[in-house]
Amino acid sequence: MGWLKRLFGMEKPEDAQVNPDATLVAEDTSEDATGETIPIERMGLSGEFDQSGLAKRVALAFDEDGTFDDIDSLYVAQTGTTVVLKGQVESQDILDQMVEVARGVSGTGDVNTDQVTVG
Repeated sequence: MGWLKRLFGMEKPEDAQVNPDATLVAEDTSEDATGETIPIERMGLSGEFDQSGLAKRVALAFDEDGTFDDIDSLYVAQTGTTVVLKGQVESQDILDQMVEVARGVSGTGDVNTDQVTVG
């Protein structure tokens, strides 16, 4: 079972992206319009607003990597721009690889592994 399915109960949308472009929230054609974009950490898999957007895009990155397919004892959450990994992994090397993948997702400011046990 993939990361998106296991953690969020969803299949990968056709247009899902790990690093989507900024999306305009409201298009305003008036002269004084500034145009707002969705904060990158709140951008979902398809560019829509999603409170857990960063965590879902990290899960998608883990799915696309393929190296982590057998890991089912680790969970992904987010606090603002911080990706929070929780659970257990077999080795520090695997955890380091996962942190590196998570850091590569747009909007990731930090990766917290305080709640991960190795072994």
